[in-house]
Amino acid sequence: MADTVLYEVNDGLATITLNRPEAMNALNIATKVALRDAVRAAADDDAVRAVLLTAAGDRAFCVGQDLKEHIGLLAEGSGQVMSTVKEHYNPVVRALTEMAKPVVAAVNGVAAGAGFGFALAADYRIVADTAAFNTSFAGVALTADSGVSWTLPRVVGPGRAADLLLFPRSVKAQEAYELGIANRVVPSAELRAEAEGVARALAEGPTVAYAALKEAVAFGFSHSLAETLEKEDELQTRAGASEDHGIAVRAFVNKEKPKYLGR
Repeated sequence: MADTVLYEVNDGLATITLNRPEAMNALNIATKVALRDAVRAAADDDAVRAVLLTAAGDRAFCVGQDLKEHIGLLAEGSGQVMSTVKEHYNPVVRALTEMAKPVVAAVNGVAAGAGFGFALAADYRIVADTAAFNTSFAGVALTADSGVSWTLPRVVGPGRAADLLLFPRSVKAQEAYELGIANRVVPSAELRAEAEGVARALAEGPTVAYAALKEAVAFGFSHSLAETLEKEDELQTRAGASEDHGIAVRAFVNKEKPKYLGR
């Protein structure tokens, strides 16, 4: 895996760090490949029970496509210019949203374009008070990618999503919290500790139940109430059969803190 993305697993928590702070963690080809592979590795590893997605430096989480590389590829007429959506962005977003474990994004700075998309693909976003979000796409005469046309309306509503997409601007941390983009806003100096604490608590939690919750919410957005009720029945049966459910019930009765196994 390229050193532009760092990957570490510790006690059930996989930490994925975008590591191009000198380029504001812009996405060149090497970084996109490494990020895709890291997210897939975390999704497929049964030892991983939660994921923390973050970035190096204090200026940017990720400013999206590396436009310097992009300009060069355009000049060459390279087929890689637009194939990156299918080859890189789509697999990253699908792995983040579909993996059967919770994903926390620690947004340390600017999240723009695909960087915004990757943050939105996480289940929970903890944001530094110095961070900001920008859709950016229309500003370079492009449409949305990295799942933003799916995730952003679900987070802020279709009207606000249209505003942010048609008229790209910097959404500061406090406004992001008010819009629902940020789940928590914390002082920049406290971001890493806060995010690690939340992610580690999730890694120690009932993984099967978390996976079912992710699936239920995603399903409910695009199905009728009757279909969603059937899905809830299916998922509750699965969660109820997990070892962690038995552990939770016994701990509750005994007034103890449950120690989940993640299965």
